Amino acid sequence: MPSDTSDTLQAEKDYLKTSRGALALMREKTGALEIHSADRVNQEYLQAAIFRRMKELEDDPDVPLFFGRLDYLEPTDETFHIGRRHVNDALGEPLVVDWRADISVPFYRASKTEPMGVGVRRRFGFTHGEMTAFEDEDLTASGQDEQHSDILDAEIERPRSGPMRDIVATIQPEQDVIVRAGVDDTICVQGAPGTGKTAVGLHRAAYLLYAYRDQLSRAGVLVVGPNASFLRYIGDVLPALGEIEAKQTTVEELVARVKVAGPGPALVDVLKGDARMAEVLHRAVWSHVKMPEESLVVPRGAHRWRVAAYQAEELVTELRGRGIRYGAGRAMLPQRLAHAVLLRMEAAGDSPDDRVQDSVARSRPVKQYADALWPALDPAKLLFRLFTDPELLAEYADGILTAEEQELLLWDKVPRSPGAAKWSVADATLIDEIADLVDRTPSLGHVVLDEAQDLSAMQLRAVGRRCSTGSMTVLGDIAQGTTPWATPSWDEALKHLGKSSAHTEELTAGFRVPGQVIEYAARLLPTIAPHLKPPTAVRRARGELTITRVPDSLAAAVTAVHDVSERLGSIGLIVPDALVPATRKALQGIAFSVLGDEDDVDAHLDVVPASLAKGLEFDHVVLVEPAGIVSGEADERTGLRRLYVCLTRAVTSLVVLHSEDLPAVLEAP
Repeated sequence: MPSDTSDTLQAEKDYLKTSRGALALMREKTGALEIHSADRVNQEYLQAAIFRRMKELEDDPDVPLFFGRLDYLEPTDETFHIGRRHVNDALGEPLVVDWRADISVPFYRASKTEPMGVGVRRRFGFTHGEMTAFEDEDLTASGQDEQHSDILDAEIERPRSGPMRDIVATIQPEQDVIVRAGVDDTICVQGAPGTGKTAVGLHRAAYLLYAYRDQLSRAGVLVVGPNASFLRYIGDVLPALGEIEAKQTTVEELVARVKVAGPGPALVDVLKGDARMAEVLHRAVWSHVKMPEESLVVPRGAHRWRVAAYQAEELVTELRGRGIRYGAGRAMLPQRLAHAVLLRMEAAGDSPDDRVQDSVARSRPVKQYADALWPALDPAKLLFRLFTDPELLAEYADGILTAEEQELLLWDKVPRSPGAAKWSVADATLIDEIADLVDRTPSLGHVVLDEAQDLSAMQLRAVGRRCSTGSMTVLGDIAQGTTPWATPSWDEALKHLGKSSAHTEELTAGFRVPGQVIEYAARLLPTIAPHLKPPTAVRRARGELTITRVPDSLAAAVTAVHDVSERLGSIGLIVPDALVPATRKALQGIAFSVLGDEDDVDAHLDVVPASLAKGLEFDHVVLVEPAGIVSGEADERTGLRRLYVCLTRAVTSLVVLHSEDLPAVLEAP
């Protein structure tokens, strides 16, 4: 290494050391703050704010504080180190600039054709937090090809184990455009395997929390993933970027107003997820509002005040015409009736005030009269009645569902009560729909929805109402739709989310999945998603792909796991769900975890049921019995989509082992 290069590297190492010291001082000063408030609520709020700030300023020695540098041209001649968080010195001068700041944009987007005022872009190479190299790209050298970055390649391909990590050092220009979209924009990202769509969604959440902190701190940010294992896998990304306030959940948890026993029969769940169910439930809820047949009589003192039935009917009709929620109308009706009584009092010469109206509204005659016209509703009890009373269901589903479909919805064996019912996830989603008809679901500021292609229309509605006044980042891949109710198109999904005006971005450049692997998996696309562009691998490394027919695929898998266990990085052993018990036995004596168990992403070797592989990636994948993965689904197309997911989980190597014949579409043309 030339001496000037060695000197530059040492200078940058010294700068890193100085920056770490400054971060420690920032944290020390925050921890030393004294809170003096006579108000207990203010005291607790300020203490919580300091705790959050202390968490944001935590330093991980294995994670570099900065990963790049920008040297701006004249007239500024300024230099900025770009990192995961802002760090300033004792005088308040910036030592490290947050990657989300506007000044950092050229690090991701500048090119020789559009340098954006930057002369040199520098990338740093790290090993376990220790700076080992740097690489300068001269953006003023016009007419030359764009410089290839070995450090960027190394960072993308760096072996990993455990949960997903951030990609702030490797965000590509087309990804950065999505990440920095405004808070009012809803964006749908159609992303092929390995294009980083999940990371893009998480980094967009981090960016929005930085750029619109006041707004989103009040309104809230939510990340919705496909299952708990996936959430554990991505759970460290936002905290690593200093964002600890964003919540994470699954659709099942989101709608869990009742205890869910598990999925129902596929055919029934498909029907329950159909958008037509929304109209059936709307009818069922509003059918409870009745028109009065008798007048309201309110005894008060020596007088009996009367509101005629036709006048009460006008009040009910007026409330219904306002388009309010069922519960809001129910709460307003007693006040409307009480106001009508006050008008009678005034006409008789009295001078009642608001306190009298409130008293009348709370009186037994008014409450009983209002309850009879606009009764209280329990969402679970209402759905229970629908699924146990054929005549009631027929009344509300007339003209919407066929007689055969209504028959599917009715329970074969009627539970004793709603509390004893074995509700499915699809049932819980319907109950959530009813609850929103009764009382409006509060809206968040932004929702990131991952693997959105797998949600039913009713599930999409459930997520959409959580951000009815906010925006969304919708992530997925139509080719990876593996549920019987998977959405056929993004236009359809966005309609059910209530975001029809959103625009869709398509990511096809695969930075994670090797070329050999993605090309092999792409043989399935003409069958499973012929309208999608095939993904392309942009990495120089072609990766490793081995396809072997063996007498005993599980025994061969154990051998394959032994072969790759000495290599760096995580290992995923993907098997058909039906083979998970046999795989546990075959791996006796080897340390492993099974995806779906607690702490299932912490092991070097994960046994991955095919149904849980979506959204995850491993440095090395051993995939057992592709035909078994396909046959484990309800139909061949869904099975091939499941297989497509499983084949595209590898970052470095993929070993396919089979004793059964491969699906015909995978055979070489």
